[in-house]
Amino acid sequence: MIWVVFLTLLVACGDTSVKAEAIPLATVSAAPALPLQEAGEQDTLQDHEESAEAHASAPAWLVVPFVLLLLMIATGPLFYEHFWHKNYPVVAILLAVIVVAYYVFFLHNVHDPVHAMAEYIQFIALLSSLFVASGGILIKVDKKSTPLANVALLLIGSAISNLIGTTGASMLLIRPFIRLNKNRIRPYHVIFFIFMISNVGGALTPIGDPPLFLGFLRGVPFFWTVSHVLYEWLFALLVLAVIFYLIDMRNKPEPMLEEESAPYSNKISIIGTRNFIWLAVIIAAVFIDPKKFDWVPGIMYDGQPISFLRELIMFSVAFFSYRFASKEALKGNDFSFEPIREVAFLFIGIFGTMIPALELIGDFAQSEEGTSLITHNTLYWSTGTLSGFLDNAPTYLNFLAAAMASQGANVGSTADVLSFAQGNYPGSILDLTAVSIAAVFFGAMTYIGNGPNFMVKSIAEQIGVKMPSFFGYIIRYSLPFLLPTLFLVWLLFFAFKPL
Repeated sequence: MIWVVFLTLLVACGDTSVKAEAIPLATVSAAPALPLQEAGEQDTLQDHEESAEAHASAPAWLVVPFVLLLLMIATGPLFYEHFWHKNYPVVAILLAVIVVAYYVFFLHNVHDPVHAMAEYIQFIALLSSLFVASGGILIKVDKKSTPLANVALLLIGSAISNLIGTTGASMLLIRPFIRLNKNRIRPYHVIFFIFMISNVGGALTPIGDPPLFLGFLRGVPFFWTVSHVLYEWLFALLVLAVIFYLIDMRNKPEPMLEEESAPYSNKISIIGTRNFIWLAVIIAAVFIDPKKFDWVPGIMYDGQPISFLRELIMFSVAFFSYRFASKEALKGNDFSFEPIREVAFLFIGIFGTMIPALELIGDFAQSEEGTSLITHNTLYWSTGTLSGFLDNAPTYLNFLAAAMASQGANVGSTADVLSFAQGNYPGSILDLTAVSIAAVFFGAMTYIGNGPNFMVKSIAEQIGVKMPSFFGYIIRYSLPFLLPTLFLVWLLFFAFKPL
């Protein structure tokens, strides 16, 4: 259904064609403030900017639906649970339709809604395929739950996040982590899982987190992050691991039933190993992008290709991995589609309503006033703060564009991005490091900062863990534990570096 709406919007409102032949990167246009556009040459970029200027900017009041949706996500489960649980799909879609309709019919701007829809499809294709494929893998850890065992799992999972992404690692490990702690599970177990595996852990490779992958598509070398953020990554994970260990030491296990108190074998068994092949297909498909490889077909819109082959592969994997999954693994995981259903509806609302917020932020960040304020310190805190409440991938691109614009470079040029990453502009390596770390690390500040956060929450609640509310998560965990860690990262690695 999403594909039908998307293609209808494309056909109705813009010239489109499907390119099966090679698509030269030089033909791809890019305007720095728009998050989904990929590298292109200056002449094409100028054409697009002239086209964009024909559209009026979004008024500030148009961010109200986005704020309203966030407030309802935060308060619905607390104060009007029955209404919210029954009607959240309608609310999310209605608020998104209001914003998109205003863009199309009043601002005559189809470009931004189309790209928001494309980004949403990419987002939900990846999450749904990883969710379904990992749901068919049952990992049994017959080991006594101890603070040290939990810390080991969190650190190993954080490293794995760089190989299969934060989403893949989260979906693969959250159920075994909860089962390991079955007689002592508390909300903080899941929260620190989100902090470390669903976010901070994926900062070393472009596979790890969507913002870094978009940077890779723009021209940042694949191994740039691991060579420039390794120490910050290690420091943040170690601080969080120590905090978790100190909290977990005070957690006393509940008495177990007699049949549950058998001696531990300390063995790890895996059922449904064939689904690892499906996970490998998903990770490989991530790189099938028409903006990166000429041979990949794409739907041409506004002078640039929008991927569809990658998403078709991922949706197909979701179907076949479930169809042929081990029934024992599905049953052992208490697998259901409710968590991905909730994420799908809520995030279509978020992606639709956040269009004007991103536009206003991007316009200011690249204005004369905005670029004059650009330093690695302001980039760290501004990218980070907004990554906690907006999708961190477009936030990353908007502030990378602002950082480059302040140096006279263009985020739409692959050569400029590569040169920026190589340090050929004053302070550019530090700027890019600040944006990269902040986008990934701060994604853990709220349930909606990064895709897997909300899904991990939903899975935990489905299993029976009583998770904190939206504001409870921030007040009880993000502010007292995560924010001081991020402050220490800034203090040690950015604060005293020369501007």
